[in-house]
Amino acid sequence: MGMATKATWTIADYIALDEHDGPRYELSEGELIVSPSPTFRHNQVKLRLAARLDEFATQHGLGFVTSETDFQLGSATVRRPDVAIILTAHFLAKYQSQIPIPIAPDLAFEVISASDRAADLLLKTGQYLSAGTAAVWLLYPEAREAHLYQQGATQPKVISASGRLESSFLPGWSLPLSEILPAA
Repeated sequence: MGMATKATWTIADYIALDEHDGPRYELSEGELIVSPSPTFRHNQVKLRLAARLDEFATQHGLGFVTSETDFQLGSATVRRPDVAIILTAHFLAKYQSQIPIPIAPDLAFEVISASDRAADLLLKTGQYLSAGTAAVWLLYPEAREAHLYQQGATQPKVISASGRLESSFLPGWSLPLSEILPAA
């Protein structure tokens, strides 16, 4: 017989999980979700993006960039964006040691893998936006494009491989998508 799984998980249950050597998890409206191990390409895109964002945000005092950090997006939802920014105005020192951080990130970036399902991505994106995230980028390394979802917009903005990532929340930041996506 298999192990019985808990029907609904709480934030407290999630925090109590020990995942140091095991799978990585997220919590979606009380449902525990196992994240597959990322590919080399996924990690490459994530690291390039985080490095460039962090350099810009630090130089201009705009905020704090993090990777693979848990954010509480609702009473039973915790998401772990590949890369996220908390603007300086929203950052509290205690967040440096809190798990999960009890707010939504201001900007979130997800590197999409072939195994990700469209319905799951739309749910996750909606959770970020509902919790107060201003913009969510879904980066598709294989298609060599990015989809930008913003508060108040009904459709995502599609950015091609020759386009740039930009945000009104990071004035002056402009990153060519081709710089962070591996060559086809």
